[in-house]
Amino acid sequence: MRSFALIGRVLRSSRRYARGSFEYTARIRTSRSRTSNVSLESIDGLRALDAIDRAGSFTAAARELGRATSAVSYAIAALERDLALRLFDRTGHKAELTVAGRRVLEAGRRVLERTAEIETLARTLRDEWEPTLGIVVDGLLPLPPLLGALRRFSREGLPTHVQLRVEHLAGVRERFRTSLPGSVRADFMIVLDFVGDERLVARPLAPVVLRLCAHRDHPLVAGRKRRARVDRAELAQHVEIVVEDSRRDAPPGPGRLSLGSPHVVRLSDFHSKRLALLAGVGFGWMPLHLVQQDLARKRLVPLGFVEGDEHVFVPHLAWRRTVPLGRAAQRFLALLEDAMGAKR
Repeated sequence: MRSFALIGRVLRSSRRYARGSFEYTARIRTSRSRTSNVSLESIDGLRALDAIDRAGSFTAAARELGRATSAVSYAIAALERDLALRLFDRTGHKAELTVAGRRVLEAGRRVLERTAEIETLARTLRDEWEPTLGIVVDGLLPLPPLLGALRRFSREGLPTHVQLRVEHLAGVRERFRTSLPGSVRADFMIVLDFVGDERLVARPLAPVVLRLCAHRDHPLVAGRKRRARVDRAELAQHVEIVVEDSRRDAPPGPGRLSLGSPHVVRLSDFHSKRLALLAGVGFGWMPLHLVQQDLARKRLVPLGFVEGDEHVFVPHLAWRRTVPLGRAAQRFLALLEDAMGAKR
């Protein structure tokens, strides 16, 4: 209940805004004497509020939650009624969060986090199989070991539905913090560059190597002496192919793996990047496991780079320290660690 008390404090600080002079014709009415009435029904409203903010609209949120748009609208109206606050400004073409709505959303996400922890704990104490298991993984990493673990998990006939989401760079952590489509929160993330976090348990996985590549007919390759190395000045004369960070608010501009060429083609995944390299569009860093055959058959050629021929990452498998792993999560973790060579 402390989380609900937190919402109450946030709401009281926003009450003046909510009582301002505006015309509002929805089902709720606010008055100076009314107090907030947070109920279990409010949890449903908080889930709807979170989905609307992430998906961008009531309709998109309804699709993500697997509900009718009218049901999402009703959940928001009920939440506004319970809190005696206007959470959305509906005067424009598109409903926008009010200042109070944004404050409630921030506090509400903490409530949803605690609610999910309690639900997981209850299932663990009942020794039940979780209905869903969410995994988010960086698209740069090799998928066959993960898919092998999924295959073994599915063949055991467990009643748990697994949802796998592929993101890139900071998008992995963002998706882990929020939820997967259908409001399933990720239980595990496999992240490329793990930054120590005492709230998480993390296990290092096998290193991933990247090589700088271009097509054999690309100007950076054709006519170049075999051992000659390229530098940033030479690379800046050619098109660089990069995979964008999938985080929603990722700043524009070169990413971590970019070499700073002013001529850039941005793609959404490394499989598309491989095809662009094979088409001779430009140059770029590629995970070795995705281009080994292309390099062996000389369709792609590794470029010697004066600052180093390789990038090496040590990915990590991570999960929340405060959330007990249920039966399905424990079983999948064992399969995943076995498949991906996690170190305890």
